[in-house]
Amino acid sequence: MEIKVCKFGGTSMADGNIMLSVKEIVKSDPTRAFIVVSAPGKRFGGDTKVTDLLYHAYAAIEEGDEAEFKNRFAVVRNRFSNIQSELKLPIDLSDAFDEAERQILSGAGKDYCASRGEYFTAKLIAALLNAPFIDAEEIVRFKEDGSLDPVTYKLTAAKLLRYKRAVVPGFYGLGADGKIKTFTRGGGDISGAIVAYAVKASLYENWTDVSGFFACDPKIVSSPKCIEELSYHELRELSYMGASVLHSESVFPVRNGGIPIRIRNTFRPEDEGTLIVSSGAHKSGARVVTGIAGKKDFTVIFLEKSMMNGEIGFAAKMLEILNRHGVAFEHLPSGIDTMSLVIDNKYLLNGKLDELVKEIDEALHPDRIHTRDDVALIATVGHGIAGDVTAPARLFKALSDAGVHVLMIDQGSGRLNIIVGVANADLPTSIRAIYREFFS
Repeated sequence: MEIKVCKFGGTSMADGNIMLSVKEIVKSDPTRAFIVVSAPGKRFGGDTKVTDLLYHAYAAIEEGDEAEFKNRFAVVRNRFSNIQSELKLPIDLSDAFDEAERQILSGAGKDYCASRGEYFTAKLIAALLNAPFIDAEEIVRFKEDGSLDPVTYKLTAAKLLRYKRAVVPGFYGLGADGKIKTFTRGGGDISGAIVAYAVKASLYENWTDVSGFFACDPKIVSSPKCIEELSYHELRELSYMGASVLHSESVFPVRNGGIPIRIRNTFRPEDEGTLIVSSGAHKSGARVVTGIAGKKDFTVIFLEKSMMNGEIGFAAKMLEILNRHGVAFEHLPSGIDTMSLVIDNKYLLNGKLDELVKEIDEALHPDRIHTRDDVALIATVGHGIAGDVTAPARLFKALSDAGVHVLMIDQGSGRLNIIVGVANADLPTSIRAIYREFFS
């Protein structure tokens, strides 16, 4: 039997009218069996997402201001009350909101508070679809280290497969301590992928506010081409480097199950969207590059030392320093006597960079060490790159013609992408130049 799992993002849950469109989408296909939802997103420019409202409310708890928490939580309560009125649903969530408020005031925790957006949204959608509501805390489990417990898949299958259709809130589950625990922001995509893998879905549909995955950021290039098909590996590279249609970690459950993903537009359900498949099933066609994505605000720590290549353990010592400080690195380009550490600036706040440089200097005694903190990384991604000897030359000529100075070059052993480092200010110019070269 064909089973589709549908995950609807925050823009698809923003108000009651949009939820009615979601109802039509689900009802139009009887194979759309299991529905995973996010909390309501922004309704208009300047609006606030419900999850952000909940974090804002919990900040008052952390500040010890119970009255202010109640005021802020009332804003969330009112938002859901308005949605319920728009849907004309004969259900009353007031007791559930009272209970949630009591739990938060009794110490249920920040994750519990944040998860209530998805919880109440799923309650409304379940009532709208006349389908069972399955609380994510019943089926999603985390281990003590915060990673997903594989028992989740067994619990999910056992719970869901008894129904023809059911609704599940995304974004959270139950931690090893028995308390609600959330995924990282955007983790509703992961929840949907987990459900898809558990029920052995034939397709995982991810419904959002765009008609698929664009070849680059439409805020940088006007009306970029929509990608008809890409592989899980290409998606992971593009998502990690800033393409934000789908959470990069959501790939793993469906990839392991060989389940294709289709990105669909809730506001244009007639559009086919983008299909994401395994590398073996992917048909790249004649296009060399599938997509381009970039992220700003990296720091490069550059080291130079004569005979570095003959010094056993040089890199290991440097990486051990990062490990002690809890700092991850993105790339490690090197030459015979040079090595560069590329690190996301989020790891280097509050003087952390100075501490790292000092320790590296004392432990490794480089001839020269300096840093640059305004670096952007751009990934040009596509399975076609490996088979096209002209691709690197075309990319660097495009950047040269645009007057962009390349600070760093890195290409993975799989030759799926070419990553360049440029100044933050050159990111838009670089992406536009690469796009023109490979897509115009």
